[in-house]
Amino acid sequence: MIRYVCKHCGTQLAAFDSNQQTEASLGLQSLTHEERDSIITFESNGDMVANVICEYCEEAVARNPELSLLSNPLQ
Repeated sequence: MIRYVCKHCGTQLAAFDSNQQTEASLGLQSLTHEERDSIITFESNGDMVANVICEYCEEAVARNPELSLLSNPLQ
């Protein structure tokens, strides 16, 4: 399973069966090694999680830039 989860609020944005989708079909192969390390994690059950930002959190940080200074601004 490949899941996209907001790194701020924890909302699951999408989930794909890893048997039907590949990293290449999701565009993940274009990430640099550093980006992969900061965005992608693996759970103990083997699921890959892409830690991204949802629209709500992106808008909140855009309106209140000081939130980006916090480690978990929208919990």
